[in-house]
Amino acid sequence: MSIQDQTNLPREKLWTRNFVLICFSNLASFISLQILLPTIPVYVDFLGGKKSDVGLVFGFFTISAGLIRPLVGKGLDIWGRRSIYFLGLGVFALSCLVYQWAQTVMILLVIRFIHGFGWGASSTAAATVVSDLIPEQRLGEGMGYFGLTSTVSMAVAPALGLYIIGWFNFNVLFISAALLAVVALIFGALIHYQQAPAGQVSSQVVFIEKSTLRPSLTIFFFATSYGSLISFLVLYAAQKGIENIGIFFTVFAIVIAVIRPIAGILLDRKGYDVVVIPGTIAIFAAMLVLSRAEQLWMFLWVAVLYGIGFGSVQPSMQAMAVNNIPFHRRGAANGTFFSAFDLGIALGAVFGGMISEAVGYADMFMLASVPVGLSLVFYWVLGRKGKEKEAVKLRHSVK
Repeated sequence: MSIQDQTNLPREKLWTRNFVLICFSNLASFISLQILLPTIPVYVDFLGGKKSDVGLVFGFFTISAGLIRPLVGKGLDIWGRRSIYFLGLGVFALSCLVYQWAQTVMILLVIRFIHGFGWGASSTAAATVVSDLIPEQRLGEGMGYFGLTSTVSMAVAPALGLYIIGWFNFNVLFISAALLAVVALIFGALIHYQQAPAGQVSSQVVFIEKSTLRPSLTIFFFATSYGSLISFLVLYAAQKGIENIGIFFTVFAIVIAVIRPIAGILLDRKGYDVVVIPGTIAIFAAMLVLSRAEQLWMFLWVAVLYGIGFGSVQPSMQAMAVNNIPFHRRGAANGTFFSAFDLGIALGAVFGGMISEAVGYADMFMLASVPVGLSLVFYWVLGRKGKEKEAVKLRHSVK
């Protein structure tokens, strides 16, 4: 059923008890994750690590998360949502707690790799649970609101993490992260999980959901620019003599918070193209502006443009990945989608570092606009092919 067809159906309730609980659970897990984002590099330095070790610490986490997602996706479809979600959050919480006993960077890398497994499992499960709960005709709107949980955490968690290590110590930081993961687990335990309808549990070993090819390829190329942005923005700003770049992330989070619900409602009423195409163009423009940014106001303009694009494209592609997907294949669909997202971020960070060493940060950010353009090409071309297939099926059914 198309988005336009769904708008003619009676509107089902979105804000159910279960939907609120999964949103709070996701919020707690994201805060746990993001209080570590600005503080783990400090911990690497505390352990005597090098600058290159910081990249490895983030890379190990992202790679392990991406590796586990297809397996988790299939597991969600076979064994159900609850057990996988609880297992992922359990590994996630335990990893946070164990950080305080890492005495070397090598041990830290091992913990980060295991932590990535927990994050990949829990976040894929959460996305699948919420896709079960959102009414089809309000899928865009629901994903928009669900995505706000990560946006809110982005606005408060990094500052909270820096505050904790500034006033206390790393042990308090890691214990706090673990407790937040436990809070996520408690909220998750209160959810009434949907069960697969009779006859819809499949034991077929399929880890990649082919029907998600369009949103997955789109988000993969889109995510490479995001990987470059989050990895090198602070260093680039410092090179330009801008010290208070932290406000960039605040503006970025505020814009996403505003745009997600609007984009979700617009998607449900007008379809994907109206949201995704302008959003991708905004990201493309943001990378070009960033490559020439010299003053703080230009960086903040990038935050607005990229926030508009990220808040429009990411939840829209997540909605497309599960739209019209049967219950017993939603786990695989989410696993495929988020693996593409993780891989894009990882490659953007790795190749961004290599390119920046050769040509500098400014030209690297300009080149990062190329895969953004490719994401729009794949979105458009695969969309047209899908419509052609639907037209052929319709002609055959008429005959």
